[in-house]
Order: sequence, then C-alpha cells, then structure tokens
Amino acid sequence: MNPEEWQTRIDLAACYRLCAFEGWDDLIYTHISASVPGEPNHYLINPFGYQFDEITASNLVKVNTRGEIVDSDSLYKVNPTGFAIHGAVHRARPDAHCVMHLHNTAGIAVSAQSKGLLPLSQHAMRFMGHIAYHDYEGVALTETEGKRLTESLGQHPAMLLRNHGTLTLGRTIGEAYVVMATLIKACEIQIAALSSTDLYTPKQSVIQKAADELHDNGAEEGILEWPALLRMLDRFDESYKD
Repeated sequence: MNPEEWQTRIDLAACYRLCAFEGWDDLIYTHISASVPGEPNHYLINPFGYQFDEITASNLVKVNTRGEIVDSDSLYKVNPTGFAIHGAVHRARPDAHCVMHLHNTAGIAVSAQSKGLLPLSQHAMRFMGHIAYHDYEGVALTETEGKRLTESLGQHPAMLLRNHGTLTLGRTIGEAYVVMATLIKACEIQIAALSSTDLYTPKQSVIQKAADELHDNGAEEGILEWPALLRMLDRFDESYKD
C-alpha cells in the first residue's frame, strides 16, 4: 500500500471516530467515504456491521463506484444501498475527495421543516446560497434516484436530504468534516431558537454579506481545524491509526 492511501485511511478512520465522539453515528448505519489517491473510481468506506468507534485505517474497505469490493480476499462487507449515495456523488463530483452522510437528529429535524435551514445564526448564514435539498424517495436508493440526487446537489458543498439526514462534500476529509460540523451546529441552533415565537432575523443584505464572508470565495475549509481535531483525538485514543 502506498503512503498516500495509508494516510487517507488514517484520516478517514479519524473522521469516523470524531463523529462517534460527537454522537453523530446511527448504530451501524450511515457512511463516510474518501477517494483512493492515484486510483480513479476507487473509494474507501466503512465495513458494514461496524460502529463508527470501531473503524480503523486497516478495516476500511476499498470499493468502486458501484459499491463492489475490490479486494476479493476481503473479510468485510459493505452496505450497497448506503453506498449508492456515495457512488453517485463521487461520480458526479470528481472534486469531492470525501463524502459524508449522517443521520444526526438536528439535521433530520431541520430537513423536515418546510423552509429548511433558516438564517438564524452565523453558522447557518455560511450556507445561505450554498446548500441543496433533495426530497425523500424511500429507503432503497436506485440508480435513477442517484442521478436525481446529484442533480439536486449541483455544485453545492452541503445538502439536506428531506426527512433523512445531512450530506457534505470536501476536497479533503478535514474540509468535509468541518462543513458537516458547521451544518449540524446551525441545525442545532435553529431547533433551539424555534422554541421561541419571537425570533430576530438580520436584514437580507446582512445575511448575504455574512454568507459571502463566511464562504470566503471557495477557500478550502478545515486547514487549521483538522490538525487540532486530530490532536484532541490522539489524547483519547490513537487506535484509529491501526
């Protein structure tokens, strides 16, 4: 295994562990995938049946965009229904090195609200004009739904899957994680704010100004945050590197 793939495995395993640390996992369901450096149309994903806090660099499974396991000797399986989302997004968005799909409570709650994410916080304003929505079509994701999902996604870095969950993309694993963390925080703030009937919303010009500043002309996110997150994770448990 080349050093680039091994480093990707370490970072992806860390991403799973950080999600577990935050309580964003959902038993053995949902997925985070990352493209394999130097191997077009090949990706790493979690073995089906493992919780996020069990993921390590070595037990991640290499698959192609159809969710087929590349290594015929692999002892692990993947969830083909879940990977249908990841395969479709990776095919449609070659700029996305990492794709995260979670069933976090706040994200699902906001996705179920007709107006979606509201500009009630600075965290939410980062996504104004930069978030997509896809209507719920059922559990079994078909190839045709995958096409509709990626059409809904367009070139956005984040999506709320109605009544289902959250999706973020990143040019790096760190970027996908930081975008997801920001989106979840925005959703949590919205759920808390809606407990009041007297909400304050900034002027549209201010919302647009904040969105432009926070999006920062497409600058890569997570450059400073990701190393800090890894240092925190290492203080608790370095077994994700195994």
